[in-house]
Amino acid sequence: MVRIAEHGDLPGFTNGMSPAACPTRTVLDHVTSKWGVLILIALSQQSHRWGELRRAIEGISEKMLAQTLKTLEEDGFVRREAQPVIPPRVDYSLTDRGQELTAHLLPLMGWIADNADTILDNPRRG
Repeated sequence: MVRIAEHGDLPGFTNGMSPAACPTRTVLDHVTSKWGVLILIALSQQSHRWGELRRAIEGISEKMLAQTLKTLEEDGFVRREAQPVIPPRVDYSLTDRGQELTAHLLPLMGWIADNADTILDNPRRG
């Protein structure tokens, strides 16, 4: 077991503490939200249009999709590319930073997929 107080060099920690105002918390919140992760994973293989993302991520509302895409774009993870055509076409893809981040998220999602049933079937869970 890692004792945080003894390891001040953990990412996002200073002198064994995770300060409330630390910028890592903001970025962590953006990229590890349920919708943020799912959008990044969906974009990891190819670019998608709005409707394609909405269909790929069942249960996401238009508002949450718009809000999360905007946040991920502002953070430099997602690229929004408006095509000068009629009807309007907007494509979303990962930036280099988004690809680097997703390379870390994919193994985590793989672990979750491999273990979710066992975790959720645990009778001591609730």
